[in-house]
Amino acid sequence: MPKATSDKFSRAHIPSAKNAAKAESSSSGGGGGARNPIFKTERFGQHILNNPLVAQGIVDKANLKPTDNVLEVGPGTGNLTVRILDKAKHVTAVEMDPRMAAELTKRVQGKPEQRKLDIIIGDFVKAELPYFDVCISNTPYQISSPLVFRLLSHRPLPRVCILMFQREFALRLVARPGTEFWSRLSANVQLYAKVDHVMKVAKSCFRPPPMVESSVVRIVPLDPPPPVRFEEFDGLTRIIFGRPNKVLHANFQARGVLEMLEANWKTWCSQNDKIIEDGVSFKAKVDQILRDTGMFDSRAAKMDKDDILKLLAAFHDEGIHFA
Repeated sequence: MPKATSDKFSRAHIPSAKNAAKAESSSSGGGGGARNPIFKTERFGQHILNNPLVAQGIVDKANLKPTDNVLEVGPGTGNLTVRILDKAKHVTAVEMDPRMAAELTKRVQGKPEQRKLDIIIGDFVKAELPYFDVCISNTPYQISSPLVFRLLSHRPLPRVCILMFQREFALRLVARPGTEFWSRLSANVQLYAKVDHVMKVAKSCFRPPPMVESSVVRIVPLDPPPPVRFEEFDGLTRIIFGRPNKVLHANFQARGVLEMLEANWKTWCSQNDKIIEDGVSFKAKVDQILRDTGMFDSRAAKMDKDDILKLLAAFHDEGIHFA
């Protein structure tokens, strides 16, 4: 089976699960509900989906083909896995808990499905992934953000991803500008994929039940992706969404922002034999770019990804980079 590797885009910007949990605190599923009597699922933030109708609905939304290779993240005891195996050519399941992996192995042992299943025991964020056409995941909530960005940076791109997340995280993925959940996450993901909400999933559908409601989203990566370096786009969104309801020129005055951008600009000038004129105010230069684009008093909370791309291009035209 051919191996697909992630490019520099991926390696540089996929945070560890631990760091992602801190950065995306709202994507933590919590440890509520009764403890699983067999597996310490809360150790990995995992809640076993035990509603057969929901499980079948998730698999159906993937529109699997008999020729598909499927990546499943967090299979647990296999309630989704057995349904995927019934539809797909092959399944690679990535499971952190060796005891759950053993339970899944027993579930298919001696059956025809056994030949169609490979199990990788370990951390999805660090695992070497095989080729896959589709990803399906009942996502351990603390790796929600790194999972999304690893899938979007994987090459070749998957055709579709059907992913379960905490409801609030899912709403941020599908949010539109000007709405409550529009955020840096929304803009970064929607630059590279079409995202839509598929279904709501109640707490009672899991064992143990999490403290939060869940949702399933469909992510379809844009293929080919836009010719924009993620590091640059993310660097800009990091600044403007630092205070999304503040006007942009105020965000660029935040501590350390101008200093960082000026250092990047001077490096670019040096590399491109550009002379820096004496008396040039870098702050005035940034303010002029914001005025020329008509975004001096804009707010990130209401800017769509095309607005952000326009602003990024204007900065690049002046040799100012964000990474």
